Amino acid sequence: MLAQSIEQYQQRVNQVLATKLAQLDDTAPVLKAAMTHGALLGGKRIRPFMVYSIGEMLGADLKQLDNAAAAIECIHAYSLIHDDLPAMDDDALRRGQPTVHIAFDEASAILAGDALQTLAFELICEPNEQISATQQLAMVTALAKASGYSGMCGGQAIDLGATNKRINLEQLTQLHNKKTGALISCAAELALIAASASSQDQQIIRDFAANIGLAFQVQDDILDIIASTEELGKPQGSDQESNKSTFPKLLGLEGANECAEQLINDALSALAKLTYNSQLIADFARYIIARRI
Repeated sequence: MLAQSIEQYQQRVNQVLATKLAQLDDTAPVLKAAMTHGALLGGKRIRPFMVYSIGEMLGADLKQLDNAAAAIECIHAYSLIHDDLPAMDDDALRRGQPTVHIAFDEASAILAGDALQTLAFELICEPNEQISATQQLAMVTALAKASGYSGMCGGQAIDLGATNKRINLEQLTQLHNKKTGALISCAAELALIAASASSQDQQIIRDFAANIGLAFQVQDDILDIIASTEELGKPQGSDQESNKSTFPKLLGLEGANECAEQLINDALSALAKLTYNSQLIADFARYIIARRI
C-alpha cells in the first residue's frame, strides 16, 4: 500500500507541476526549460507525500492539497539547484542526471532556482474555493519561515560554516533541524492548515514530523557511506570528500543507525496518540530509514 500511495502522489504532484510550468509563456525559453529540468528531474517527492497523506488522513480533499504539495516541491527543487552550484556543493549529478548548471549554465541555474521559489508562493496564493484567504496566509507564512533564515537557508549557512570543522551532536542536530527538518515539518504544517486540524492533532503531527525530518537526514548521511553512486543518483561519498559534518562522522555508522531508529520510534509513539487511521504515515516513517535512495 505504501509503495502504491507514494507512486500515486508522485504522479499527482508531477502533473500539477508539469501543467503549471507548461502554462508559463515562452518569453524566456531557456529559463523555462531550466526550471522544468530542475523541478521534474525525478525524486522521491517526500514532502508532497506528507502534504497529501497527512491532509487526506485528516479529512482534506486532494484538490485542497495540490497547490501546497506542488509549492513545497518547488522550494525543495530550488534548494537543490542552488546547492549543486560550484559556490555551494559543486555537484554535477542529481538523481542520475546532469545538474541544472551542467545541463544549462550557472546563470540559468541561479535564475531557475529563484523563479521556482517565487512560483511556490504563486501556487499557494492561487484562488481555491476550498481554501480560505486566512488559510492561504498561514500557508505562506509557514513556507516562508521554513524556507528562509529561520529554516532551510539558515541551516545551509550553518552547514557551510561547519565544513572542515568538528561540531557536537547538539550543533549538528540544530543544523539539520533547519536545513532538512524545517521543510519536512512544513509539509505537515501545510496539511494541518488545509485540513483545519484541531490543536491537539496539530501538536501530535508536529512531533511526528520533527522526528522523521531529522531521521531522514540521518539516513541520508548513512546512505552517503553505504549506497552506490547508481543508487544515490549522485557521487557516493560526497559528504566525506567535502569533509562535511555528518551523523556517522560524529556517532559512527552503528551509532547513526541507532539514532535514526530511535527518532522513528519517537515519531511512531507520537502517532499512536491520534484517533485517525495513521497506518500509511506510520509505514512511511519506517520507510524513511529502510530506503536505499
